[in-house]
Amino acid sequence: MPCPRQGTLLLLLCLCLALFTGCASLVQSIKNEDCSLDPTHPYDVIRVDLAQAEIRLFWKDDAGNRYGSLSQIQQWAKEHHFQLIAATNAGIFEPGFIPTGLFVEAGQELSPLNLADGYGNFFLKPNGVFFINDQGASIYEASRYAEARPDVVYATQSGPLLLNMNRVHPAFTDGSRNCRLRSGIGVSPDGSVYLVISNGSVNFYDFAVYFRDQLGVEEALYLDGGISKLLAPEMGRMEDGEFAGILAVLIPLPRP
Repeated sequence: MPCPRQGTLLLLLCLCLALFTGCASLVQSIKNEDCSLDPTHPYDVIRVDLAQAEIRLFWKDDAGNRYGSLSQIQQWAKEHHFQLIAATNAGIFEPGFIPTGLFVEAGQELSPLNLADGYGNFFLKPNGVFFINDQGASIYEASRYAEARPDVVYATQSGPLLLNMNRVHPAFTDGSRNCRLRSGIGVSPDGSVYLVISNGSVNFYDFAVYFRDQLGVEEALYLDGGISKLLAPEMGRMEDGEFAGILAVLIPLPRP
């Protein structure tokens, strides 16, 4: 009788993942995609001048209900006299659509800072916090944020940090085959914020270097991977999905 090789291999891999954390790298490699960006348009980039536009974070409304989708934020913008420039998922989340780390919405901390160790991109330290306050936008390494505890209006924690003080994350490898669709956010020395999503699959190292060398960013944070979506009407990109935190770029409109 022929051996059912494919089924056996799948079973062994599942057992391996459940019982031995050392097998996680094997499972990860099998899930890897080809490292392939669109040669004519590798990234969609939204540059935000905070003198002209606002960045807000959304998770729950005043009644405690989750917004959930990018289209819901688009509807919120219409109802509250904003032009929606872009909306995307604001970081990694847990089952039940709960942010994995810090989430501050309109000055209220809805999820606490997470300094724990663990497996997965969020815990590939250093990770960090993107936040908005009266001084503008910043990205702090998570333990630095814990020490400084700045007053913030909006904040989201994710990981890993792509760039920290202009240095690429030490765990990233040039030429890595760990490629995915990636989304991230960066802050340049002049205070500009860059929201970036890849068109195709890219490794962490190349994604970080793009922020540094092409956009002039010194601090950048990974937001999420293969599930990331971007709703950007003026770019003709009308994607949607179910998320926990959502980051939106908005321009206030004159009220009637």
